[in-house]
Amino acid sequence: MKIKTIHDVHHCFDHALEPQETISSGDTRRFDILDASGGLITRHSQADALTRLPAGELNPVCGPLYMEDAEPGDVIEVELVDFEPGQWGWTGLIPGFGLLADDFTSPWLKVSEYDSESVYFDEDIVIPFRPFAGTIGLAPAEPGQHSIVPPRICGGNLDIRDLVKGARLYLPVQVKGGLLSIGDTHACQGDGEVCGTAVETRMAATATLRLHKAGNIPAPMFDMPPGASSEEDAGFLVTTGVGPDLMQGARDAVRFMIDRLHRQAGMDEQLAYALCSVAGRLRVSEIVDQPNWVVSFYMPRSIFRSKSLRAI
Repeated sequence: MKIKTIHDVHHCFDHALEPQETISSGDTRRFDILDASGGLITRHSQADALTRLPAGELNPVCGPLYMEDAEPGDVIEVELVDFEPGQWGWTGLIPGFGLLADDFTSPWLKVSEYDSESVYFDEDIVIPFRPFAGTIGLAPAEPGQHSIVPPRICGGNLDIRDLVKGARLYLPVQVKGGLLSIGDTHACQGDGEVCGTAVETRMAATATLRLHKAGNIPAPMFDMPPGASSEEDAGFLVTTGVGPDLMQGARDAVRFMIDRLHRQAGMDEQLAYALCSVAGRLRVSEIVDQPNWVVSFYMPRSIFRSKSLRAI
């Protein structure tokens, strides 16, 4: 069976946008998704290209699609059926953007080749290929054009690394028809996407879309497929941030990891920061023992190919 492909893109969420198509519950569509730069970053781009990216054209998304009979209070389910990989992607440190924007003020860009199993991030760093779409969302009820960059309770730029093949995302409908859009595909990403980018790449994603009447959920929720999350046998290198502010704790844990990779592995600090964004796992370990909370940052040792890196 041939599945219809959605090619048209837009650069904001707005319930006044003309839908590309009206679909019915149970329909499957293939989305031809551009990378987060909209194709402006190429294999041969230099880091300064990141300073010239037009903010209003980043994170283009395919759609929107109008779901027949969808009304506020309903839920649209997005079952992620497949991802068709490209061949390369990019990771960048963009001035003024990211968890540690005050620490990293210069542009930095890295292009990574990948195949259906691995992302070749650096000579001694190979990360499992784990594709997903960072942006899946419906139009908000509030009128006007809304930036694609922040997530909202009706979805959007969620950047949840576990929305992989087989996952099912459920989004609360705020406007008639829902107006679903999908974009921002990644070859891999760490929890938190701390530098602001993952391995950004063009990719085709196929999804089956279903309507659940009167679902009435307050925010996105999702189901993970069996086996989608595994703990590597090689273990983890883990740093922490401790204090009364979770955002500061997150920054401290990531800074600690960058410092450890720099001091003990001789890794360039910009590379270490980018690696944290594409492979690490930022987690809240404790949030009840006031006045201080614990944020932990996990780096899987399995991505390191050399014994010296694994031993840090």
